[in-house]
Amino acid sequence: MKKMPQRTCMGCNVKKDKNEFIRIVKNKNGEINIDKTGKMPGRGAYLCDNIECLEKAIKTKRIDKVFETQIEQDIYEKLRGVMIDK
Repeated sequence: MKKMPQRTCMGCNVKKDKNEFIRIVKNKNGEINIDKTGKMPGRGAYLCDNIECLEKAIKTKRIDKVFETQIEQDIYEKLRGVMIDK
């Protein structure tokens, strides 16, 4: 059986299997996207699939720090939409 890579949530700092998270990626051009496949090239960051972790990461500006850039509000709205649509 293949071992699943572990990742840490930026909101709650809990380690889980990679496939249990929502991946946010920053590509070479500096664009921030939500990576539904988990295979997009670029720097990845992970969040649990719940709104509390997202709000905690926004409040502490953890996503901004990880990507070393200011995250636009529309990215946060897209993330909220993905988490609510499940």
